[in-house]
Amino acid sequence: MAVVVGLLLGAGVLCLWLSCWEQPDKPRGMTRAARMDDALRAAGMPGVRVRSIVGLCVGSALVVLLVAFAATRSLPIAVAFAVIAAGAPVAIVRHRARKHRDSLREVWPEVVDHLASGVRAGLSLPEALSQLAVRGPEELREPFAAFARDYRATGRFNDCLDDLKTRMADPVADRIVEALRLSREVGGTDLGRLLRTLSAFLREDLRTRGELEARQSWTVAGARLAVTGPWVVLAMLSTRPETASAYSSVEGALVLAAGGACSAFAYWAMLRIGRLPDDVRVLR
Repeated sequence: MAVVVGLLLGAGVLCLWLSCWEQPDKPRGMTRAARMDDALRAAGMPGVRVRSIVGLCVGSALVVLLVAFAATRSLPIAVAFAVIAAGAPVAIVRHRARKHRDSLREVWPEVVDHLASGVRAGLSLPEALSQLAVRGPEELREPFAAFARDYRATGRFNDCLDDLKTRMADPVADRIVEALRLSREVGGTDLGRLLRTLSAFLREDLRTRGELEARQSWTVAGARLAVTGPWVVLAMLSTRPETASAYSSVEGALVLAAGGACSAFAYWAMLRIGRLPDDVRVLR
């Protein structure tokens, strides 16, 4: 018994001693605010701040709560639809960002082809990137024009690439930028071969992604119907007084809470199913 007490006392002293020293920070992923900021830039709303989206979520929830309670006279039903309304702005931003990124995936091979042709014509890598503000696809001319202005003003290629990545907020752009940064730092004469390989890789990635999205489209559509269907039915039935009174009880509130939990889990599973990785070649 004395040995056990001594071991526990020693472990406690060791924990106290370790707590007095600063622990090294562990690498962490992007925070939710950073991910939302990237989604806002990808959705074409770079001037909107995350706090504005949070305020919009709160305002939407309050408006829907008041309107639903005035229409149904049932607080549990009003709270349920207020929670749904609170997540609507975030869902809309993410949907727009996903659509924008999907549309850009089709033009990235063309961007790499323009870079390769510029390098073959004797342009330097910064000049070839700046030329995309004139010769590149319409969707990407503005970010590359900003890159050209920054490079003419500072002459710092790596810093301008970092700013370009921030403006793009696109995983494919990140891969292209890092490949260009590596090729410039290492040097050599294989830049043209690197760009041709990267263009072929992006086209294969786009073709494979299209096949996978076509295969899982029915699954995702069915999951969306399963998530939204019960709440649409509830919205139509809640206008009847007997339905509103039934859900105003404790049992009705528990049913709504259980349905909300199931819907949240189904929505999370739908996002996991519908979200393909940035590189889908490994799935072939």
